[in-house]
Amino acid sequence: MKIGPLFKQKTVFSFEIFPPRPTASIQTIYSTLDRLKGLEPDFISVTFGAGGNINDQLTVDIAEKIQKEHFLPSVAHLPAANLTKAEVRDILHELSEKKVKNILALRGDLLPDSTPKTDFKYASDLVQFIKENGDFHVVGACYPEVHAEAKNSVEDIKSLKIKVDSGVDQLITQLFFDNRSFYNFKEKCEIANIDVPIQAGIMPVVNKKQVERIVKMSDVSLPEKFIKMMEKYEHNPEAFRDAGIAYAINQIVDLVAQGVDGIHLYTMNNPYVAQRIRVATRSLFNVPKEPSS
Repeated sequence: MKIGPLFKQKTVFSFEIFPPRPTASIQTIYSTLDRLKGLEPDFISVTFGAGGNINDQLTVDIAEKIQKEHFLPSVAHLPAANLTKAEVRDILHELSEKKVKNILALRGDLLPDSTPKTDFKYASDLVQFIKENGDFHVVGACYPEVHAEAKNSVEDIKSLKIKVDSGVDQLITQLFFDNRSFYNFKEKCEIANIDVPIQAGIMPVVNKKQVERIVKMSDVSLPEKFIKMMEKYEHNPEAFRDAGIAYAINQIVDLVAQGVDGIHLYTMNNPYVAQRIRVATRSLFNVPKEPSS
């Protein structure tokens, strides 16, 4: 089923998972799915591959399994920087055959040691292509702290507006640790007449190496209270994990109270952490959504 109607009914809560690395057994992700299912997310998204690996078949298969065996809507990620139009058309056909009706359309990063494809220069090109070649609910990515390649926030919002106008039905943000960044971003979207649902992407951080990797890859800012947390608990792994989970829970409580359209939890395939957060916040998502004015 398409996930669009969910946003008219409730504050949405969803998970993101990623396929196992080539050296790992596929059973690892199926075990993760079994443990996540009982947490009753509204949908689960599946990234295109772990560690930059192109494996569209695995993504499609996992997305199908989520729907057929776990009875949950799935969202298949589709980054097209390294794909031709013919390859994307084949993937869209297979997704349609397997009744996967939701796609997160990304330009994606160029893979090292590979010749870049030129069919999709921007994510908006991919969005338009998907809309022309199938009946899908298209999700787009957005960046509360500005996309790394944008000159400034004004240019970034203009590009986002083009992407939404190309056919994006919903947005999911990159992770962030300061909710003020999200609220400022939402205000800019409203000014630009970007009126699709925007889910806040939240990643619970459970060890210092994870923080360092995130900052390096995503270029997100760390608020002072987050830095203080890291400094206090960096030599106590259990306390660091619990503090990271509590921090994510506090972010979610504030966002839901402020009327966010939804929360998208980047699980890092860690069911224990996802369960801790879901149990602590589940009742927040059971409160009826206020009708829009």
